[in-house]
Amino acid sequence: MKYVRLTKQQLEELHQEFINFLATQSVTGDEWKQLKEEKPEVAEDEIDVFSDLIWEGVLNKVVYLENVSDKQMHLFHCTEKEMKLISVKVMNPEIDLTTTVGFLWFKKNWQSDFVEYLTASKAYTEDKNLDKFNLIKQGAIITKGELYQWFDKIIETS
Repeated sequence: MKYVRLTKQQLEELHQEFINFLATQSVTGDEWKQLKEEKPEVAEDEIDVFSDLIWEGVLNKVVYLENVSDKQMHLFHCTEKEMKLISVKVMNPEIDLTTTVGFLWFKKNWQSDFVEYLTASKAYTEDKNLDKFNLIKQGAIITKGELYQWFDKIIETS
């Protein structure tokens, strides 16, 4: 398995897609029930393959990722050839970026001496989807990129 198995809830939400996946392998509903009972390891393998296919589809579409902790934001733009990073660090010990109050403070004070910025870019390894997945495993979430784009515009004009 390349990524991670979908949760039971995710599999339930993708029930129809899983049925279609089994159909492409000429597995009927009855055959699936029989497979689960008589060869559970084969059924588990099918779920793993399906999970990887779903992850590949999702990761192919990822353009922006964000990982926000109490004192830092790591904003990623996943381009065709590389990942671009805007890193923000808040040095005010009283501020927690994961709270509404902390984020509002940041929006007002983003130019203060209590905030540091860093930009970087990194070429993908041989498997860019796995690179994206590893960021997700570390806590990043898929976003529409509004925060990254806002910072990117600020950086361009300064």
